[in-house]
Amino acid sequence: MKIVATSPSFSKNKNLQKEIYRYFPDAKLNLEGKRFSKEELIQFIEDADGVIVGLEPVDDEVLKKCPNIKIVSKYGVGLNNITFTDKNIKIGWSGGVNRLSVAEMTLGYMLMLARNLYITSNQLKSGEWNKSGGFQLTGKTVGIIGVGHIGKELIRLLEPFQCKILVNDIIEQDVYYKSVGAVEKSKDEIYREADFVTIHTPFDKSTENLIGEREFKLMKESAFILNSARGGIINEEALKNALKSGEIAGGAVDAYVTEPPEDRELIELPNLITTPHIGGNAKEAVEAMGMSAIRHIREFFGK
Repeated sequence: MKIVATSPSFSKNKNLQKEIYRYFPDAKLNLEGKRFSKEELIQFIEDADGVIVGLEPVDDEVLKKCPNIKIVSKYGVGLNNITFTDKNIKIGWSGGVNRLSVAEMTLGYMLMLARNLYITSNQLKSGEWNKSGGFQLTGKTVGIIGVGHIGKELIRLLEPFQCKILVNDIIEQDVYYKSVGAVEKSKDEIYREADFVTIHTPFDKSTENLIGEREFKLMKESAFILNSARGGIINEEALKNALKSGEIAGGAVDAYVTEPPEDRELIELPNLITTPHIGGNAKEAVEAMGMSAIRHIREFFGK
């Protein structure tokens, strides 16, 4: 059988290369780090029996033109890019593989924003000596929308900071909330009360533009918004306007509607931390996600 991996970060990792070649010596990797258009993706995987994908969209049109594919194995945790309907093709997926990587970055965002590290660092590089040291994260109110693997990991990391944790999720988790001292609130209550609002939901029709102009108006002027989940959950135009007008104090974004993002005005705002979708890309997480994707392929083909 022929195995193809499309993700650049998977393909360039030496340990993952060693592992996949160990079981599939003829595996084809994206060693050039190419970001594929749909037609280029089809051409790259058209004769594959199994494919490992990262963020590349795999839909019915793609699979119709790649008739040999029997399994699509996910390198990562989000499944919003896998939208095909053929139930005869298996999806290889394990949830929460990169939870610590994303949660640590989210905590880093909070500390950078609270202590004014991002703005003052950039100002100093430009010759401005700003002694404004922000505020301590300890004791502040953090609102978490989406309390799955990453949301729970973030709650664990926040424990030493003695924050008030407000939570919202579509799944009833009363026993867990009580065990960690989290308080369940409506989304609107979180927007009104939290010093930090952080998003950890999947992206689908129910979460598209979940936070927009209305929601920013509910938030405190001193509040910060964080998105280390998926692009499109926060309306980017509304975010830009809220940051420019001072409706909220600042934010941090790791995922965008279009990647790389094209709105330079948004990503260059001084009160917005922007990172290139690296939340799950800590070295340990990359290898854990990759090993998981390889394991699903191996198990399917009996290797």
